[in-house]
Amino acid sequence: MNSNSFETSLEEERSLPISWISVIFFGTIHAFALLAPWFFSWSALGITLFLHWLFGSIGICLAYHRLLSHRSFQVPKWLEYILVSIGTLALQGGPIFWVGGHRLHHAYTEDFDKDPYSAKRGFWWSHFLWLIYPRGGYFDYETYKKYAPDLARDAYYRWLNRNFLLLQIPLGLLLYLFGGWSFVIYGVFVRTVLIWHSTWLINSASHVRGYRTFDSQDNSRNLWWAALLTYGEGWHNNHHAFPNAAKAGLQWWEIDMTWWTIQLLQSLGLAKKVVLISEENLAKNRLN
Repeated sequence: MNSNSFETSLEEERSLPISWISVIFFGTIHAFALLAPWFFSWSALGITLFLHWLFGSIGICLAYHRLLSHRSFQVPKWLEYILVSIGTLALQGGPIFWVGGHRLHHAYTEDFDKDPYSAKRGFWWSHFLWLIYPRGGYFDYETYKKYAPDLARDAYYRWLNRNFLLLQIPLGLLLYLFGGWSFVIYGVFVRTVLIWHSTWLINSASHVRGYRTFDSQDNSRNLWWAALLTYGEGWHNNHHAFPNAAKAGLQWWEIDMTWWTIQLLQSLGLAKKVVLISEENLAKNRLN
């Protein structure tokens, strides 16, 4: 970004109205997560790690991202509904909102104005400030549903999109029933904060640090530690070069746990039309 663009960014961000609802919401979740030391137990920590995988890898990475956003494979509709419902519990918005925003990101990657979380606006903007200073109608249903019309036609996905927050209530009650407040603090608040920042790092850090294998026409990068935190999503240059591919880790050392789950579903006959990239296309797009 040149100096003029940077000055324009600062000037615009100063003029953007802050969303106090967002500040209170994200601040409250983080504040409750800070209570973790007073409610620690090994079983509560185990619940956090399990739900981080279930809601993060299965719900967000597999269902919201590779299944819905990019249609890199297909599963029976009943299973799709289950997987997407799990994604809704990650507390990252409803499926129409998430998919619409992500498709917009791919359509205009790093565009200063059209990409909702453009990395050219700076690390902290792409990490979370785009959620605090809403702009461009990206949070308006009539706007973002245009980028996910296939989901907007589905009554169940419209219901999930409206009620994703309410689904935390039965989850919290279930956790309280099995482990009291310790399970609630760790299974809802700590888990949510960890999944949030893991996911946000793909928008921010993976557009700044790491290596590039393919010519993706943007600054997306493969970042190994982000990939470990996000079950394979950190192989971000690979993904932007081949966004519809079901497999993000393309080298033998690029661990992609979400791809392992897709392989398991495929072996069970549940995942079909799995999109893979030919060696010819890999070679053609590889940087010299």
